[in-house]
This record gives sequence, structure tokens and C-alpha cells, in this order.
Amino acid sequence: MMVAQDNASALGADRIHFLVSDWYVALPADLRFHLIVSNPPYIAEGDPHLAEGDLRYEPIDALTDHKDGLSDLAAIVAGAPGRLLPGGWLLMEHGYDQAEATQRLLERAGFTEVFTARDLAGHERCTGGRRPGLA
Repeated sequence: MMVAQDNASALGADRIHFLVSDWYVALPADLRFHLIVSNPPYIAEGDPHLAEGDLRYEPIDALTDHKDGLSDLAAIVAGAPGRLLPGGWLLMEHGYDQAEATQRLLERAGFTEVFTARDLAGHERCTGGRRPGLA
């Protein structure tokens, strides 16, 4: 959290409230958002990419959920309807091969306008959806 706070300070973003939480657990029960954006751990346990390149120097818990790579994405999707305002959006970064599975998670949770965007290399890397209701 200190890195995020230092980055916000360096950018002059002084109206940010930082909170350490296990996804939504520490948030006040009545707090709702227009937008939730997440870059959770999404690499599957044992994926060979974890031992390559710059990933070797990253904290392992920032990269993998120690399962199939989808469990944290599923937890975020499951909690989002209760945390988003009607018409609010959920956007999540995921692995290059997880777009279809992430879309299914969103659709099963009742999200509409589900889409996937490609990164600069052309890989499907960000999927999002909108909570039904008025914007």
C-alpha cells in the first residue's frame, strides 16, 4: 500500500482513500461505486511464465491465486453487484487466455454489455461488464 500512496502523492492525487482489504471485506457495507477496476492475481499455479523474465522478481502473491488463475476474478465478480451502483462498470485485467472464462463469470452474475479489450500486443487482456440499472 505504501507504493500506491507514494505514487498518488507524486501525482498530486490527494483525494484518494487507501484501504487494505481482502477484496470487499473491509469496505463499509453501504459504500457503492460507479466503477471498479482490478488487476488481480490471475496466473494459474505452476504456469511456466512465473519463472520467466521480470515475473521472477515480482511477489508471487501478486501474480497467482495459487489455484487455476480464475478464483480471484470470480471473487471480484461475485462481490461486485453488491458494490456497484446501478449502471456501474466492473473492469478486470486477466491472462491472455482467460477472456472467455471471465466473460462467462460476468454473464452468470447478471452483467450486461460484457466486452473484452485487447492490449497493445493484440492479446485479449481486459474484460468488463455493466451492472444492470440506470446509469
